[in-house]
Amino acid sequence: MSETWTFAGERATVTAGEAVATLRRRIAEGRPGTWPTSSAGRLLSVVSDTDRALVMVLDEEDDPGAHAASAGSRQWSGGFRLANGQCDTCPDEETAPLGEAFRIVRHMIGTGLPPADTEGAGTGERHGGGGCPQARRGVGARQ
Repeated sequence: MSETWTFAGERATVTAGEAVATLRRRIAEGRPGTWPTSSAGRLLSVVSDTDRALVMVLDEEDDPGAHAASAGSRQWSGGFRLANGQCDTCPDEETAPLGEAFRIVRHMIGTGLPPADTEGAGTGERHGGGGCPQARRGVGARQ
């Protein structure tokens, strides 16, 4: 059986395209933190500031996760609102532009793997703490 994905509180599985549409809608509604869960127990964390997103894949609940990265970015972005209402700032090198984040999510849900050209999550690097506070904390409560 192939891996399927659902959003918390919803029973229906989603296709890759439906997942991205749900993320777009939630971000527009002011709910920028979302955790799709797979039938294999994996978690996909997407927290956005509406311009960029922190995208992490966790193999299980307590896994430190692997995240997409934008190597060489030297700026910081703010507005990453967690489910508990906390608003954080992250270095851009630990996040991806929103369009790229959607591409990563679409590929991850569609194939079960991050795109081969994705840094961090694509190379299987585990999160080691870095500079992004919510990444170190597991991005807060799942929605």
